[in-house]
Amino acid sequence: MAELSKEKSTARPGSGRAFLERQSLVLPDLRAQLIFWPLVAAGLVLDLWSKKAVFDCLQQRQSNSISIIDGFLQLVARVNAGAAFGIAAGQTHLLIAVSAVALVVILAIFLFSGANQRLVHVALGLFAAGVCGNLYDRIFHNGLVRDFIDIVYWPGRHWPAFNIADSMLCVGVGLLIISGFTAKSYQKHAQQHK
Repeated sequence: MAELSKEKSTARPGSGRAFLERQSLVLPDLRAQLIFWPLVAAGLVLDLWSKKAVFDCLQQRQSNSISIIDGFLQLVARVNAGAAFGIAAGQTHLLIAVSAVALVVILAIFLFSGANQRLVHVALGLFAAGVCGNLYDRIFHNGLVRDFIDIVYWPGRHWPAFNIADSMLCVGVGLLIISGFTAKSYQKHAQQHK
């Protein structure tokens, strides 16, 4: 995974250029690619399809909601002009720019970090799919992200509506936290057995 190999350099030793010339990058291995790219594609398709399906269904039924689990889960048609919890509402250009930068960072981490944990590849794939899904909405739906999952966490109290892309982002964060703990415990275990 993103291994670095050293080569001979004609640049002055100790210079930044000499370091860069000695390094050649190898892309993530095939298994990493087969985890990351299909997750991005499938996640994006699932997010966009689910948004369209729910919004179309609610429009056809001329209904505000469809109850899935009475008193707990329903499908609704909501739009969000901001980020999570309505943060930066109406700042469409800023949110598009932040999403684009986030996507570039996610791709750079996947391609160049050298991370060899499959859990990290899954998390990055979910991040990329989630960012792409909401970025698509911001660009092609007048800066509005379509949300449709409504959860009642306490009688009369609703969590802000969200979508599949938001769910993928949250699961990605959870997986990165888990991979961080497993990596630390693995390093600790390896040091004890030296």
